[in-house]
Amino acid sequence: MITISETAQEHFCKLLSQQPEGTNIRVFVVNPGTPSAECGVSYCPPDAVEHDDLHLPYKGFEAVVDKQSVAFLEDAEIDFVSGQMGSQLTLKAPNAKMAQVPEDAPLADRVEYVLQSQINPGLASHGGQVVLTEITPDGLAILQFGGGCNGCSMIDVTLKDGIEKQLLQQFAGEITGVRDATDHERGAHSYY
Repeated sequence: MITISETAQEHFCKLLSQQPEGTNIRVFVVNPGTPSAECGVSYCPPDAVEHDDLHLPYKGFEAVVDKQSVAFLEDAEIDFVSGQMGSQLTLKAPNAKMAQVPEDAPLADRVEYVLQSQINPGLASHGGQVVLTEITPDGLAILQFGGGCNGCSMIDVTLKDGIEKQLLQQFAGEITGVRDATDHERGAHSYY
């Protein structure tokens, strides 16, 4: 479920050695399943453990996960890296904004999952996002852009060279193309 690298486990053990006995690590998602989902790690003293928490044993400590966060932390990775700029803990949770869908889920659900977990994190750096509005009977994915993508001068490149290529590759034989249904009005919110 959650992969914690050896260096991160060592880092947690070092931190936990300075905490009261029985303290573990809590891994959680705030606002899971939404575009504003955020992942975090905190100390978890024994009195903060809930009866329905998931306990994941690691070398020298346990990671405790609340029931609500479990599905959104599938395939999460925690690492501790050191470099010239110092050390930092990194947490990657590709399913935090939308729980992973099964391979046999309806096409629209699988496409929306890819948009939320793989496409929107890149668009968010420009204040934008995209959602699926429908899939036509002939396999066209109709998309609606918002935020900084609305009115952006690069939207055609993003749509055709980025999103369409990725969706055609991941859904070969199911998706035949993409179409933008957004009324792009330029304004102060536009990225370019």
